[in-house]
Order: sequence, then structure tokens, then C-alpha cells
Amino acid sequence: MAHDREVLRMIWEGQIGICFQADRDEIVGIKPEPFYLMISRLSYLPLVTDKVRKYFSRYISAEHQDGAVWFDFNGTPLRLHYPIGVLYDLLHPEEDSTPWCLTIHFSKFPEDTLVKLNSKELLESHYMSCLKEADVLKHRGLVISAMQKKDHNQLWLGLVNEKFDQFWAVNRRLMEPYGDLESFKNIPLRIYTDDDFTYTQKLISPISVGGQKKSLADLMAELSTPVRKAVGCRTHGIDLHEETQLQWMSEHLSYPDNFLHLSVDYKDV
Repeated sequence: MAHDREVLRMIWEGQIGICFQADRDEIVGIKPEPFYLMISRLSYLPLVTDKVRKYFSRYISAEHQDGAVWFDFNGTPLRLHYPIGVLYDLLHPEEDSTPWCLTIHFSKFPEDTLVKLNSKELLESHYMSCLKEADVLKHRGLVISAMQKKDHNQLWLGLVNEKFDQFWAVNRRLMEPYGDLESFKNIPLRIYTDDDFTYTQKLISPISVGGQKKSLADLMAELSTPVRKAVGCRTHGIDLHEETQLQWMSEHLSYPDNFLHLSVDYKDV
């Protein structure tokens, strides 16, 4: 199980300062001041949409008031089902002290690019699907299937309300190897590259054929090809050391959906 509680707490408390601004083509009358929020890296944009919508709605034309809300950064639509920290690391790889400036839109939803998650219920359904997929990879689905509905609700409400103890009281069961095993069967992993906004998944065991615990260096070797070598890895804005064990990473650095979301840097061979 995840033993380094200080690490879990540090990851949980990670936040991003965001400056929201309105789409100038949707504004009626006076241009509103930007709206600033400190938002958890682990959260999702649909969970803060109500606050941002409420602030800007008085400045938006009546015809757009009930539109499906979406956000962009420098013209790039932001995927509503990605954790905010993942979006930030992909689009803002260089850390600085200035707020991340996003534009909120009330019209022209880009349906060819984004999944429409215009309610918390839809996001919750997506989140639970990810949890179940992760548990199939780790425990063949045996842990999540043994949980009750109230446990699922506690996980979701702990995430939504940013309650560390409430969330981890249940999530710790998902972060323990099953039975008398010492590791997960496979590591739930989503891999992103700087030149692509999508992710790939690869079946990765935390244990080598020889029975040794794999490190990040082993993972990067598996991700490399004869023409392209993986040379670096980030998550939660942190550059990871190549000696870090995959099992430890999965237990401590996974997002609440129980996946490791890794931004991988490559160089041509």
C-alpha cells in the first residue's frame, strides 16, 4: 500500500492558479474583468464550470446563456475529461509563477474535438469507468467489484469536495496489492507526448521477467523504439528520477482515477 503519506498529501494539495477570461465575441456591453481561481491539479474543468459560468453569464448575450461551456488555451480546446494537472503539464510544460490564462466559451462547442461533459453526472460516470479499468489492470477488477455503492460515492465526493481523508479511506484499498501479492498485476498508465494531445496505453508489469521490481528507466526502455528514445518523464509538474520504482509510482503518483498520467519526452536516435 501507499506508505508515504506526506507524498500523498503533497500530490493532493497541488494547485494551479488559473485566470479565466471571456470570449470577446460573446460579450455584450462592458468587457468583464478576468476571474481567478486556485484549482486542484487533480480536479476537472467541469467541476469548476458552475463558478466560472456564474461569474461571466451576466456579460454574455442571452442567446448563448444555455450553451454547452468549453475552454481553450491559446486556441487549443481543452479536453474536459482530462485532469486539470494533465492539461497544464501538456500545454504549459515550463513552470512559472504566472496564472494559466484560459478562455471560457458559451457557444460553438467543438464536437469534433471534445467529449461533451456538460454535467457532473456524466463526468462521474467517466471517472468511475476509469477506476474500474484501472482496477482490472491492477487486481483483475476484484477490489472495485467488492466495493459497495457507498464506497464509490465516497471516492467521488472526496474528489469533488477535495477531502483527502474521505477519499483515501476508500482509495487505499485500490492501492494495495491483492491478497498476498507484493505488486499489482499491471500498472494503469496513460502516456502523453509533447507533439500529441492524445494518450496511448501499454500493458506494463511492475515486475521484470527475472522477478525484479521495474524502475522508470525500465519503462522508458520499453517505450523507446529503434528510431526514438524516451529520455524523460513528468507527472504533477515533477521530473521523475529514472530509478523510481513503477510500483511506488503507481501507489503514490497516480491521479484519483488510479492511472499514472505521464508526459514522456523523446529524442531521435
